[in-house]
Amino acid sequence: MCPFCRPEDVDGQRVVLENAHGRFIQQPQPVLVGSGIIVPKPHRETVFDLTEAEWAATFDLLQRAKQRLDAAHAPDGYNVGWNNGAVAGQSVFHVHLHVIPRFADEPLAGKGMRYWIKQPANRRPA
Repeated sequence: MCPFCRPEDVDGQRVVLENAHGRFIQQPQPVLVGSGIIVPKPHRETVFDLTEAEWAATFDLLQRAKQRLDAAHAPDGYNVGWNNGAVAGQSVFHVHLHVIPRFADEPLAGKGMRYWIKQPANRRPA
């Protein structure tokens, strides 16, 4: 069963914002405080499978989630991103946009999503 198709079935997970095509879902996070995901209501595997209406709904939810997170946590920045396909780190194959508030006092402040994948150890074999 997909944890994003029926978010209410996952312990601690809750729908915080919703529109006709999508949801902003959060669950308690000990490290990434306030973070959540935006998912389309229909089961879509990757971002490339979204309809135009789902793209618009995602944008709407992203703006509303930012307003909510700004008011609740006052972050200094955000990481917002998709993992598409197993090689890219996608582990749940229902597309989801990560919305991660970032704070200047974090040990890894200033390290973005690309930080991990642009390391020399990640260079492809010649």
